[in-house]
Amino acid sequence: MRRFLITFCSFCTFSALAQTPPPKLEPLPEPPPPPAGVVDEAVEPQVTIRQDGENRMEEYRMNGKLYMVKVTPSHGVPYYLIDQRGDGSWVRDDAIGGTRLSVPMWVIKTF
Repeated sequence: MRRFLITFCSFCTFSALAQTPPPKLEPLPEPPPPPAGVVDEAVEPQVTIRQDGENRMEEYRMNGKLYMVKVTPSHGVPYYLIDQRGDGSWVRDDAIGGTRLSVPMWVIKTF
């Protein structure tokens, strides 16, 4: 008897939910552009592309400091040279397409 009562109540609940019409959905308007002077151009990296022999070098700078170089050889797969600590010691990273985890590292304070 209890099973029948539970089944009957759930059937009534589901049928009542199925009969409610969906709300009218309208597309959202496009957001307005940010005011002038709010977007800081210095936040975006500066990319310099140059040829070194047959290799194409893309240098990425933030606030004038070089932090990453993408080397694309004419005969092979591109690789990255990354200055992880900002001290000029470069580490080669062959991961393409996000196969390796790159943990964000920021300098909070220097003494």
